[in-house]
Amino acid sequence: MTRAATGPAQRPGLLAQPGTRLVRTAGDGLTVAWRNLTALRRIPRLLVFSTIQPLVFVLMFRYVFGGVVAPALHGVSYVDFLIPGIFVQTAVFGAMNTAIGLATDMQTGLMERFRSLPMARSAVLVGRTTADLGRHVFVVALMTGVGFAIGFRIHAGVWALLGGILLVLAFGFAMSWIFAVVGMAVGDPETAQAAAFPVLAPLVFASAAFVPVDTMPGWLQAFARHQPVSRTAEAVRDLVLGGPTAQDVWQALAWDAGIVLAFAPLGVWLYRKAV
Repeated sequence: MTRAATGPAQRPGLLAQPGTRLVRTAGDGLTVAWRNLTALRRIPRLLVFSTIQPLVFVLMFRYVFGGVVAPALHGVSYVDFLIPGIFVQTAVFGAMNTAIGLATDMQTGLMERFRSLPMARSAVLVGRTTADLGRHVFVVALMTGVGFAIGFRIHAGVWALLGGILLVLAFGFAMSWIFAVVGMAVGDPETAQAAAFPVLAPLVFASAAFVPVDTMPGWLQAFARHQPVSRTAEAVRDLVLGGPTAQDVWQALAWDAGIVLAFAPLGVWLYRKAV
């Protein structure tokens, strides 16, 4: 039986219904996500090494730089300031795996196999970003436990902490779409890893994740204060430490929505072009 006889073109009535197309795309995406999660389960060392890096960052910043930064926090414990930033940093660095994973799939020819199947073209990218979101859940949960072990405390209740974690996961999902575009654009895992660093380094280190923006040079403060990592880190801090939250939370969510709306169509276009 030919592909034309089995593909979506044989079901024009279904494709004419946007709701049906959305359901089918979501189903295809979840299938690909399950495939990626199954691969992660079969290679557990990938998950182990995904947790080592943020753990090193937690311990290094807490015990090496904490004494230097703490006086600039005006009475706020550095560990309480740090852990929300570590959450966001973990989401950004974890999203880099989206670029590497997609580039690996392209190099091994898996994309061509997907193309031969009667599935939504966006499902490959949706599945990859959704699977990486599942990995973010595990890593952020682990970092929360490590944070409590080294002295992190929440000041606004458990629900505020859960809200902060959800905000981090939404940001990680949005960042995965940026790195999906990077992975599709370069096409091999080594280059994807090298190309991802110039994107994530300024966002993470020139931000409010680890130090107050006021301690930075004046020319850098405008960028550091208004970029998405800072806005998300400050929103999570507002939630877990208490205080006005609405403005920072809405700005963080606006960044998430803007990133997905900009990079998801670009990623799908690159996928169609590549395969």
